[in-house]
Amino acid sequence: MSKADYSRREFLQRSAGIAGASLIGGSILLESEPLIALPRLNAPSDKVRFGIVGVGMEGTGLLTTAVQLPGVECAAACDLYDGRHELAREIVGKPIRTTRRYKELLDDKEIDAIVIAVPDHWHKQVVVDAVGAGKDVYCEKPMSHSPADGLAMVAAAKKTDRIVQIGAQRTSSVLCAKAKELFASGAIGELSLVEGSLGRNDPTGAWEYPPPADLSPENLDWDTWLGTAPKKPFDPFLFARWRCWKEYGTGLAGDLLVHLLSGMQFVLGINEAPKRASAFGGIYRWKDGRNTPDVHPVLFEYANVPVYMRLTLGTETSEVTRFMGSKGIIELTEFGLSYTPQAGIDLAPSYYCHGLPSRLKNTYFKQWHDEHDPKPGDEPAPQSVSYRGNDYDDLRPHLWNFFQSVRSRKPVVQDVVFGHNAALGCHMANESYYRKSPVYWDSVSQTIKS
Repeated sequence: MSKADYSRREFLQRSAGIAGASLIGGSILLESEPLIALPRLNAPSDKVRFGIVGVGMEGTGLLTTAVQLPGVECAAACDLYDGRHELAREIVGKPIRTTRRYKELLDDKEIDAIVIAVPDHWHKQVVVDAVGAGKDVYCEKPMSHSPADGLAMVAAAKKTDRIVQIGAQRTSSVLCAKAKELFASGAIGELSLVEGSLGRNDPTGAWEYPPPADLSPENLDWDTWLGTAPKKPFDPFLFARWRCWKEYGTGLAGDLLVHLLSGMQFVLGINEAPKRASAFGGIYRWKDGRNTPDVHPVLFEYANVPVYMRLTLGTETSEVTRFMGSKGIIELTEFGLSYTPQAGIDLAPSYYCHGLPSRLKNTYFKQWHDEHDPKPGDEPAPQSVSYRGNDYDDLRPHLWNFFQSVRSRKPVVQDVVFGHNAALGCHMANESYYRKSPVYWDSVSQTIKS
């Protein structure tokens, strides 16, 4: 792409995002900065060597993406299921050390960073141990399994001054960056409501994953996998479908809502827990023994703005977040972004005055047109503008930002405080559902209260 092309694209994007300016119709393509355009790495001194803890569904995507990044190398993999040791070596494409004991990776002085993709109930311990061992950390979302876990993780990260990035990828998306730019420019005026929705309609989307065919107590350290959760007999379905139970996961809130909340926080520049949350829902379709809801609508209050999020595993729906204000709407979707301006003023005489007698009505209409009708040729013609971009949950830019921070020591956007606040929104949604009562975050006691 030539410099002239880039300047023109930048001009179109910026001109479309300025409130009150003429908007270019059609669709504008947003592109991430290509990795080849970044400063060259001096191999091997600039190479980041990482170990991964957890090579399941999420871990597979993280590992596959990370080893394709320039200047990044996987040195070791840990998983409690031996079959994933084999998988890790297949992904990396060469022999690497594999183990069931993640602390072996923390003891390795040649490993710079740890990528963590374990069930939610293990996040806190692995993160705290990793930063305590001097490792930088990329931890899958949601950051924590409980508010107390999150507080411990924040304290550990601040004490050790390590880089910690949480894996809700939208903070690294060009689409979310454009939405943030539009909002900051005043494009939608005064914000009055945010709404988001995400729906699935299939067994895989509802976490009914098929367990590994060879899974057994011989090739899985079941007791360690249970960790601090209640002890139970070996159960391959629990192992594969742990998101269905609150003892190990955080349900729809921790799996899906956290993406909506993280993207919203980034766009609006919010880095705090919601003031209040009120949740409803239930288990309406997937009656498979789970104890987390499969329909979970939540109403939050963030900075005096109502935020409504709707999650369901019973119907496929579009994944969208709408930011609504006095001057228009920003609509953010998986592969696109649109801005639709609204005048926010009367564009015609008030219909209320049709209920007046003619002597008053006619006088009002004449005065209104005299004061408000534009001059011929000056009629406003606001147009919607849309942008297209890569999937806003793309792992590649988010992982790249993490590894760049490991090199430069520059802070990441989705750090441990950001991740904690996003997770608190999820915990409040769950607590409200289980308590059947609205809840709020008590910043003094650092607990959720009814």
